[in-house]
Amino acid sequence: MNDRDATQERAVARCKELREAIARHNRLYYAEARSEISDFEYDALVKELEALESAFPELASPDSPTQRVGGEPLVEFATVEHAVPMLSIDNTYSPEDVRAFDERVRRGLDGDRPAYVVELKMDGVAISLRYEDGQYVRAATRGDGERGDDVTANVRTIKMLPLQLQGPSPRILEVRGEVYMRHAELARINALREEEGEAPLANPRNATAGTLKQLDPKAVAQRNLDVTVYDIAPIGDVALTSHWETLAALRAHGLPTSPYSERCASIDEAWAVCERWQTERATLPFEIDGMVIKVDSAAQRRRLGATSKSPRWVIAYKFPAQVAQTVVRAITIQVGKSGVLTPVAEMEPVPLAGTVVKRATLHNFDDLERKDIRVGDTVEIQKAGEIIPQVLCYVKELRPAHTKRAPAPARCPACGGEVRKDPEGVYLRCLNLACPAQAKEKLRHFASRGAMDIEGMGAAVIEQLVDQGLVRSPVELYELDVESLIKLERMGKKSAENLVSGILASKQRPLHRLINGLNIRHVGAHLAETLAEHFGNMDRLMAATETELCGIYDVGEAVAKSVRDFFGNAENRALIERLREHGLTMAVESRAAQGKKRPFEGKTFVVTGALKNYSRESIQDRIKQLGGRASTSVSAKTDFLLAGESAGSKLEKARKLGVAVLTEEEFERMTETDDG
Repeated sequence: MNDRDATQERAVARCKELREAIARHNRLYYAEARSEISDFEYDALVKELEALESAFPELASPDSPTQRVGGEPLVEFATVEHAVPMLSIDNTYSPEDVRAFDERVRRGLDGDRPAYVVELKMDGVAISLRYEDGQYVRAATRGDGERGDDVTANVRTIKMLPLQLQGPSPRILEVRGEVYMRHAELARINALREEEGEAPLANPRNATAGTLKQLDPKAVAQRNLDVTVYDIAPIGDVALTSHWETLAALRAHGLPTSPYSERCASIDEAWAVCERWQTERATLPFEIDGMVIKVDSAAQRRRLGATSKSPRWVIAYKFPAQVAQTVVRAITIQVGKSGVLTPVAEMEPVPLAGTVVKRATLHNFDDLERKDIRVGDTVEIQKAGEIIPQVLCYVKELRPAHTKRAPAPARCPACGGEVRKDPEGVYLRCLNLACPAQAKEKLRHFASRGAMDIEGMGAAVIEQLVDQGLVRSPVELYELDVESLIKLERMGKKSAENLVSGILASKQRPLHRLINGLNIRHVGAHLAETLAEHFGNMDRLMAATETELCGIYDVGEAVAKSVRDFFGNAENRALIERLREHGLTMAVESRAAQGKKRPFEGKTFVVTGALKNYSRESIQDRIKQLGGRASTSVSAKTDFLLAGESAGSKLEKARKLGVAVLTEEEFERMTETDDG
């Protein structure tokens, strides 16, 4: 193997690790309203992945977190497609970064100097609010940027939100903002929770996220949420010349906007505003974690444009991490789905940036040894708007006498199984495939949207299934029945029936979803699809040699060895056979292999709106099975737009470009020409 191949192989493995890590942290942050790393650490992961994909363009894929905003909608709510995607904002952490942003903006404007609007960066939950003919009709969380959760009933309970706009308004007005909770309200709720013997809520942002996830609007109404709006989505005849004018228009409609926004003639003025609020934020009745700097002129914004992830005309300056000292009381170990053992510092509770901190991950045992953190140490911890902070170092002069290093474990703390360090890696792994801690994480992955997409199979359900001995591996999910499920906490008969239906429906997922769900090391959604398409069925994939696997464009030696090792394991092969017996899909639907022309061969489809008979994932799978390509954006190269209910801006753009628009029924009729 030459140096280039070796470097690329390392890049493939690292990209896989980074994508899995970013996906996990996105799920924790957006779906579970908690996090384990700081903003700075998260951004560092994303920037490292971006750098690798830039150095090795062949590693880039549509499902990479660098190509998407992040975060998936919750299964408990209906899914709403945003009329205009809710893009994320790039973060900066220094005055130099802010000035570099200004230089990029001026270069993009051919030297023209922009004015800026500087706003507080609220620490809450991003929201999209839709009004039709002046009436409030819908609210949706950001979700993954394209789709979010329908929280209309919950947001309706916010007293400061007008249900009817003031004055004349466009037929459709979609505004963007932030739902948040004030410090005083959080204190009131926590006082009540403590009286009832419940744990206090961690911070305002988590309290807000948890409140919006409530299924009962009456429970939401008992918590006094607030909302502020800061932008209007470009839909229909909405045409404003500047952001400052946009804020005025929002206020004229009676919508709540921040009174702290300021218009600045230069980046120097904008930075002065950031510096002032960095010291004065403690005077605010709510939490902020930075400032947002936006180009004011709408015409200049259009010239600057956006990447697939972020607009080029806006930047967020995140306040520097706050540092506190506390004492390490214990070092515990958590076990992940791939068997990775991660040391965690259990600390004396300490207030930090609006939360009480008790735990912090130490990442791996090499990191623990390098930092030399010991039980009894006084440590410095930092936090940049996150819940779980980073341990920076121990305070040498405060170390007690006779402390000992925390040794790497020889056995898994969850199951007692053998552990081994990755070859040429830093992670220590449990080798016991029956480890209950691994089982929970593997089941979460198997049931996730990108894999078998089992509706209702959330983390709490999986926790109980494993703890009660009902499920140890994915195949046992297909042996559950209503009678066994209703014994779980908070699981009524209707919920149990729905979950069983969701499990049965997952049997129809295509082969590449199953391959992804098997949790083969180094194989994510993109590679799973590549393997399914190349081999056509599970038997051919299971029999493939490393040489055959390395012959596939996207597969390097590390991936090939991992796939071969997985299917060479007798227990894994037995698992596949049991899944086959339960009727899961083991082959790609290939009309081409049967000598029939696939009706969508070479055609590009875009799907928008809510469909009656398909989820977004299943309709995209169907299009691919019939030879088509599923895209997310409408262009002149789009052949068909499949439009469901509440289709938005994509439908308007398709009509302007002359793209053929299909109803769901018309789409089905097109597939019938090949189904006979």
